[in-house]
Amino acid sequence: MTSMTSMTSSRHLTELPLLRPGDPGYDDELAGFQTGFAQRPDLVVPARGTADVAAAVRYAAERRLPVGIKATGHGLPGPVDGGVLVSTRHMDRVSVDPEARTARVQAGVRWGQVVAAAEPYGLAPLNGSAPSVGAVSYTLGGGLGVLAREFGYAADHVRSLDIVTADGRARHVTPGSDLYWALLGGGHAFGVVTEMEIGLVPVRTLYGGSLAFDGRDVDPAVVLRAYEEWTRTVPDGLTSSFAAVPYPDIPALPPHVRGRYVVSVRVAHTGPDGDRIVAPLRRVGAVLSDSLREMPYAESHTIHSDPDFPHAYYGDSAVLGEWDLDAVAGVLGRTGPEAAGAMCVVQVNHLGGALARPAPNSVPYREGTFLVRMLTMADRERAREILDPAFELLAPVTLGRAVNFAFGAGDRGAGLYDATTRERLAGIKSRYDPANLFRRNYGVSG
Repeated sequence: MTSMTSMTSSRHLTELPLLRPGDPGYDDELAGFQTGFAQRPDLVVPARGTADVAAAVRYAAERRLPVGIKATGHGLPGPVDGGVLVSTRHMDRVSVDPEARTARVQAGVRWGQVVAAAEPYGLAPLNGSAPSVGAVSYTLGGGLGVLAREFGYAADHVRSLDIVTADGRARHVTPGSDLYWALLGGGHAFGVVTEMEIGLVPVRTLYGGSLAFDGRDVDPAVVLRAYEEWTRTVPDGLTSSFAAVPYPDIPALPPHVRGRYVVSVRVAHTGPDGDRIVAPLRRVGAVLSDSLREMPYAESHTIHSDPDFPHAYYGDSAVLGEWDLDAVAGVLGRTGPEAAGAMCVVQVNHLGGALARPAPNSVPYREGTFLVRMLTMADRERAREILDPAFELLAPVTLGRAVNFAFGAGDRGAGLYDATTRERLAGIKSRYDPANLFRRNYGVSG
């Protein structure tokens, strides 16, 4: 159900530490992981609690100003000019209930904090590959995690949410309500989520890591074919991905990848016989590096070793209904270091398993078999020139796009949901945000 609660203390916007362009701290609040999009809102509200968020939303609603939401700045949909931006990064409290196997996380919490808080109890959240990603935004977009094929989407494990909707009221949202269904998969289109209660899983250790090849010594298409054939043999609970990354030749990188086109398979598995399961992959060709091992869950971020420094990037994704080796190999041909002329990263996630199970939320395309993600460090115009033809190769087998992996290179709302899901989301949106206050986000806000 969804309940409406009164604010315990009413705050007016004039009581908040508001920031306008040129004010000390304004640029600090706008700083985030994605540096490719210019953000210049008229007003930034550094929220420190629900009352602050509610005051900011009421102020914007009275003036019909668009409201943006930012925690870590990983998945910004595009540039921002004018309006009100609610910065939630100061709302960073985490609490774990080991008996209930749950955690309560505020809007600005990063996954690394949740992993650290849960570890002493032998528990783990369904976090993604990067510790610096915001837990709330990630989960609202579905949440394709390190152990996704074993446990499903992070959104499938949410117990409740606290949100400020466009009318400036705080609501406690639980399973069974239309707003609960819409929020989990619908992103930030319905309000500002201030806190969330999530389920944790009893995982202390896992078998995981990366098996890498030099893409100039071993044909990436050969590794790709071997990977897809291998995924047909693995247990349902094993999560994996294929990646092709052209690394620049810079001193900051480890010597074994510097200046190389690295093609790798990443694995996460809580079951037995990890070495036996991955043995066929080790026979594909000369191995550049092999980090597969038993590890504490707290080290799971090393499986992907995502960059932890802010930078500019553009990208998009395609959920495939069926596998097409020639099409995906064609993507590799177009995005490789020689063909693209810019740094492009391609990742192919194996879906299925628990991800295919129905759940009472709006995460779409659960019938998908693979997710193809592409990023480039070129500017947006050049990114479209590179990525659009590559995604066109996948079009015949594409179901749609993934909200969490739309990084400003494509149309904001197109293809993020199937027609039935989108129609239901639009109906709920019209009830909770009829003026489309939250229109600067992905999803049905467009």
